[in-house]
Amino acid sequence: MFNTLPQSAQEFMKWNWAQIEPYFLDLESRELNAANVDAWLADWSRLTDLLSEANSRLFIATTLDTADKAAEKRFIDYLEQIIEPHEPHEQKLREKLLASGLEPEGFEVPLRAIRADVALFREANIPLFTQEKKLSNEYEAVIGAQAVIWEGEERTLPRMRPLYQNADRAVREKAMRLVLERQFADREKINSYWQQLFGIRAQQAANAGFSDYRTFRWQVMGRFDYTPEDCQQFRDAIEQTVVPAAVRIYERRRQHLGYDTLRPWDLDVDPLGREPLRPFTVVADLESKTEAIFRRVDPQLGEHFATMRRENLLDLENRKGKAAGGYQEDLAAIKRPFIFMNAVGLQDDVQTMLHEGGHAFHTFESIGLLYNAQRHFGAEIAEVASMAMELLAAPYLAESEGGFYSEADAARARIEKLEEMILFWPYMAVVDGFQHWVYTHAADATDPAKCDAAWGELWGRFMKGVDWSGLDDFRVTGWQRKMHIFSDPFYYVDYGLAQMGAVQIWKSALNDQTAAVKQYRAGLALGGTRTLPELYAATGARFAFDAGTLGELIVLIEQTLEALEAKT
Repeated sequence: MFNTLPQSAQEFMKWNWAQIEPYFLDLESRELNAANVDAWLADWSRLTDLLSEANSRLFIATTLDTADKAAEKRFIDYLEQIIEPHEPHEQKLREKLLASGLEPEGFEVPLRAIRADVALFREANIPLFTQEKKLSNEYEAVIGAQAVIWEGEERTLPRMRPLYQNADRAVREKAMRLVLERQFADREKINSYWQQLFGIRAQQAANAGFSDYRTFRWQVMGRFDYTPEDCQQFRDAIEQTVVPAAVRIYERRRQHLGYDTLRPWDLDVDPLGREPLRPFTVVADLESKTEAIFRRVDPQLGEHFATMRRENLLDLENRKGKAAGGYQEDLAAIKRPFIFMNAVGLQDDVQTMLHEGGHAFHTFESIGLLYNAQRHFGAEIAEVASMAMELLAAPYLAESEGGFYSEADAARARIEKLEEMILFWPYMAVVDGFQHWVYTHAADATDPAKCDAAWGELWGRFMKGVDWSGLDDFRVTGWQRKMHIFSDPFYYVDYGLAQMGAVQIWKSALNDQTAAVKQYRAGLALGGTRTLPELYAATGARFAFDAGTLGELIVLIEQTLEALEAKT
């Protein structure tokens, strides 16, 4: 009967649950044995791919215009009317596969995840997951709607970012204070979302028999290869090896600018008084030059990106009402990625484009895996794909390579990226440490003042070198502006771990770029069929948390920064 499934997710989105359920019942009723397990898995995967892509397309529509209430309703209706009733059937299929005792080739690691899913499943949690997603969407709508009036013109907050590069310090300060005040104005509303989200998450954990949400979420995320204690070790390593390097960067910037102290609005302006990098003015140039860069990294990767351009799988330009940030979303049935971002003409946009391109290449490279479950992989390796691509593409940023800049400006862009990497690790430690705090301090976690205090304490520990005096309300409420805390709990350490993997791949590329890219692609092609340490090794890195490994990478980055400075 599976030959009667729609060929496209767009058509599948029109189906109701009564049309979909018979396909699950068919899979549940079949005898499962070694002779037919491959066909059974293929049918299950096809159905899952359609469900997943329909979900992705409906979600994407809510981010393209957060004010589109019809799109929001279609997405929520799908969660409630299709995803919720499908979950018990999905559980039965997982149980059926496990009960068969069969272990298809290349399915060892996916089976590990399936066992965890079976153990965690509680029907009472299904509507709670939907409620959680609703609240996350409402939070993102609040953020996406934020705008200010600047010189008589309404501007979204992302469109204020170029002003932070203005040579006039007074302009920078005025712009940043305006943005911070606008964000702070939504404080009470965001506090309410947070309190509701925390309560829902605590109930999910309790329903599944867990004493705290962190332990529950760890299993939900499939974190089988490391522990919360490893994250603590990682944060300690950052404090020991990275924070001093970050302070050195801030101090150099302060000296170049000639200020007594470095303020938050002094972090984006060029410290030597040069005009800000403006890589493009129209998104078409961002697309075409990014494609040229990807073709220099690897011809096939360039062709992947060209496919996305031809098939309209990019939505890059900032506009009012668009959700904040950037992401790559898989369209599982057509085995294609979609990239969303908010480009406004900055070097940061180029880095975001390269980053999300790396995610997209992960999707393309793992297309050859037969089953949906094999194409599921954790964020820790997904972010290696994206962060490594930023570094592998860096040698081709110059116009002579098809990129955006003169040789000197290309060196500037690379300096900005490498400095940003060092500065990111301490910030990541704040976000990760905060999430561990809130979910292990349930009695305090819904008190906004105590959340502010916890964030402020972590900020003081890791974010040294910048003077926030007189801005304490804005500083301690920074957690409200970090989307991951609201939408993707515990998804942030992944970036820090992946950055370690990415720098190791880049280190190899400094010796042999072609070989490093080949190994990178080979690792991505494995999808989720290996353990996390094995996937890192396959891409050319070691999965690590220790100060020794991190310290070696900091030395490499600082040495490279010194060499690049000579070119600017």
